[in-house]
Amino acid sequence: MGGLRTFLLASLCLVAVGVHPLRAQTLPDPHHVATCTGRLSALMEHQFLFDGPASEETRRRRDALADILDAIAPAGAEARLMALRIEAKAAHAALLSQAAFGRDPGRLAALRASRLIDQCAGFLLS
Repeated sequence: MGGLRTFLLASLCLVAVGVHPLRAQTLPDPHHVATCTGRLSALMEHQFLFDGPASEETRRRRDALADILDAIAPAGAEARLMALRIEAKAAHAALLSQAAFGRDPGRLAALRASRLIDQCAGFLLS
């Protein structure tokens, strides 16, 4: 019964953030969800410095994604998934700092940061 409860909770979370459950034939990979949650945490903190209102929307999206992660995380994997979140947050924060404060004439860091967030868009409602 625990598996059915997990599936139903994950489906409800996916609907809440705009992912249609009929299009998602399997649950998302928890490692990918953890990475995306970390990236959104970094983006939220970056936006807090530069664009306060945008940070609130990103916070809502990050929290919804964290709920999905809690629903689909395999038993015993919580520590590893939290480590992935932290690693992704640190890496994305460094990329955003490079984009904002570094010498990046081609804006490659900003483009890369944007593309990484776009990879997470399947979990999120814009």
